[in-house]
Amino acid sequence: MKYRPVPIKRVLPGSIAQESDLQEGDLILSINGQKISDIFDYRFLIADENLVLEVQKKNGEIWEIEIEKDEYEDLGIEFENLMIDDTKSCRNKCIFCFIDQLPKGMRETLYFKDDDSRLSFFMGNYVTLTNMSYDDIDRIIKYKMSPINVSVHTSNPELRVYMLRNKTAGDVMDKIKRLIEGGIKVNAQIVLVRGVNDGKELDRTLKDLSALYPGLNSISVVPVGITKYREGLYELKPFDMESSREVIKQVEAWQMELLSKYGSRIVFIADEFYIMAGLEIPDYCVYEDFPQIENGVGLVAMLKKEFDDYFEELELKLENKREVSIATGVSSYKYIKEMIDILENKYKNLYVHVYKIKNNFFGENVTVTGLLTGQDIERQLSGKNLGRELLLSESMLKSGERVFLDDYTVEMLEDKLKTKITIVKNNGKDFIEKVLGIVL
Repeated sequence: MKYRPVPIKRVLPGSIAQESDLQEGDLILSINGQKISDIFDYRFLIADENLVLEVQKKNGEIWEIEIEKDEYEDLGIEFENLMIDDTKSCRNKCIFCFIDQLPKGMRETLYFKDDDSRLSFFMGNYVTLTNMSYDDIDRIIKYKMSPINVSVHTSNPELRVYMLRNKTAGDVMDKIKRLIEGGIKVNAQIVLVRGVNDGKELDRTLKDLSALYPGLNSISVVPVGITKYREGLYELKPFDMESSREVIKQVEAWQMELLSKYGSRIVFIADEFYIMAGLEIPDYCVYEDFPQIENGVGLVAMLKKEFDDYFEELELKLENKREVSIATGVSSYKYIKEMIDILENKYKNLYVHVYKIKNNFFGENVTVTGLLTGQDIERQLSGKNLGRELLLSESMLKSGERVFLDDYTVEMLEDKLKTKITIVKNNGKDFIEKVLGIVL
């Protein structure tokens, strides 16, 4: 474990840190006599009500700062790196890795393969646990890093070693059990690869994982993502309508069995399977508390529910004609169009052009809205009637920035299309407000 002085990047105004005369550039040497290796040491140590910070000021002076605060109250300090130390990279060479399928020339950060349990806790990322020792597992338990999202894929040790191309990948069930025994909630992900971990292997994995409920909180089954950039890589076969229906039938049978046994379905199917199968997305209640919505499981049901709830209470009158456009992915087009039809039926002076954008950048097998690029939107919408503004989902953009995956910016796209672009949050209320032009 490497310990180092931790430089402060920013002190939040009005925070405890500001009141304690901490400043940008100060170095935190220790907290209550203990040095810091990463963000979890820091979070764990500042939870106490009484703190003594050993700090090296920018002029070299060493201060001891005593702080009294509420338990778990934050100090109001930001660091250069969220993790404080370096993010752990992935040691696997998965046969289905999406990053291996990216074209050259994209921004460098997109090619970094993280596999860091701390990012799972903070950001919801999925980790394989292959670069973690049992001491690391115990540290997760010590710091109560719950829940943690684990990419399991299969509970068959030999098959997991094969799929991840990592000889240490076979002990995932032992590590999950140790986490659960230590009080850590686990959400498991199965990226389903046709002809590899589906069929009987999927049954085995669902049986092994569901037996760990309620410590094993949920399981998602998502289809493997396949781009057109697979030259020299493992041959993957995409799911089609028939094979998607087989997966749905198989997993829904498990849902009914588990619901009867445990009172929860435990396992949930990604929206993409239903879309590929040409079947209706299940009702809102089927997804229970939406434990893996960030993984594309229940997104459509949630959006429709939020839309319906807000639409019912909406009393707005649209006085003037409003004409706008929406660009969306192939998989979500049907649902966006249905919601627009409802709005246009109520507001006769509303005109919305919904455009289905084909993903030429990654290939036709990639149909989700979040992987659309600025250049595909530009090329397919040039010369089209876009109305007074173009609405785009925030899922297309880098978190916290107005940048697409191909480094197009929103401003660049506005300039090329000669149209104002409005970004829509991923919820039904904001969708309605942006379509109708409601300014709150």
